[in-house]
Amino acid sequence: MQAEPRKSLVGEEYEVEIGPVAHGGHCIARTSEGQVLFVRHALPGERVVARVTEGEQGARFLRADAVKILDASKDRIDVPCPFAGPGRCGGCDWQHAKPGAQRRLKADVIAEQLQRLAGLTPEEAGWDGTVVPAEGDKVPAGQVPSWRTRVQYAVTADGRAGLRRHRSHEVEPIDHCMIAAEGVSELGIEKRVWTGMDSVEAIAATGSQDRQVILTPKPGARLPLVELDRPVSVLRVDERSGGVHRVHGRPFVRERADGRTHRVGGGGFWQVHPQAADTLVTAVMQGLLPRKGDMALDLYCGVGLFAGALADRVGEQGAVLGIESGKRAVEDARHNLDEFDRVRIEQGKVESVLPRTGITEVDLIVLDPPRAGAGRKTVEHLSSLGARRIAYVACDPAALARDVGYFRDGGYRVRTLRAFDLFPMTSHVECVAILEPAAKGL
Repeated sequence: MQAEPRKSLVGEEYEVEIGPVAHGGHCIARTSEGQVLFVRHALPGERVVARVTEGEQGARFLRADAVKILDASKDRIDVPCPFAGPGRCGGCDWQHAKPGAQRRLKADVIAEQLQRLAGLTPEEAGWDGTVVPAEGDKVPAGQVPSWRTRVQYAVTADGRAGLRRHRSHEVEPIDHCMIAAEGVSELGIEKRVWTGMDSVEAIAATGSQDRQVILTPKPGARLPLVELDRPVSVLRVDERSGGVHRVHGRPFVRERADGRTHRVGGGGFWQVHPQAADTLVTAVMQGLLPRKGDMALDLYCGVGLFAGALADRVGEQGAVLGIESGKRAVEDARHNLDEFDRVRIEQGKVESVLPRTGITEVDLIVLDPPRAGAGRKTVEHLSSLGARRIAYVACDPAALARDVGYFRDGGYRVRTLRAFDLFPMTSHVECVAILEPAAKGL
């Protein structure tokens, strides 16, 4: 006999006490029946009316929005952005919280993930428990730092630019994104009609005047003539191959960090916050303390940010191997690091390429894996190479904590951990963990 479908609870409202923050930009509450609610637009300690946005009767948890605040937290402020709030733009998670409170919430998430997934307290991880704002981002409550140098706008059926709603393909049309960097805002993407486009990505490089727009057309649509408020190069995404092709202007932007210029082509990965690249290079190099003659690995190396910093510091007697899966990123990395004779960049997945290199011993390792983390198999391999220190750059505290646990199994301990608020107004946070052989810590 087929089971009856569960009753949807979408639209149901519950008056609840809000508990602790959870990973993902929401807080935890429980209905009077004990069902778990993941509530957005709320803060710990508040009493709210939560309206269910996803979930069924008997589900392990429900998702909900706080639609009425009955007892507000002292950390709550009026939302500065006119497009934020329940059912609206999903780009920001914490517009309703004071800037300092946002950083405390992120710190609570890091601490919870470290404890739950790695069994570590902040003290055991060498972390002071703070999330540090980037230079220039310490703004008063009610103000929003304009930091996002890369914004991907979705496009409505009638050609208006907007941003996706939370966990939805629906588009919230906007006339200005408050967290967009000035170089993005001055292009005026929101002011024109993008007929036939599925998305429009705007990029404003850090350290140069390069501006780029990447268009993704709907199937069969023709590209519009792009006339924006500032000079801009235009690329398009091929609907069949997914590749990125130049329409006019440079096929790359020039980004500046660690005293070097880096070519980043085809909308390739670069840190989104204008201070992020320099902040992370400084934290990684201070943690690793490279020496002349060191052999170093830069894994998931992108266009060579950390590989170049390492090459500068290990000198002509040292050597750096970078591994990156993206073909265009590898081309850019080789171009960016062409001056270094002792730097090699290999293309492919780390778990496939690293074993083929035959490398059995290194001095230093940097890894900046994607959001899912490096995983047990890769961490086991890295732990076998005897590195003096390992720098793990993480944009997801859960992945970091899982991998730190795997490194512990491989004989490594966390020496220091630093956390940086490089995604203000959102739930995201960047961490740099420095690991060393556990025997050194005894």
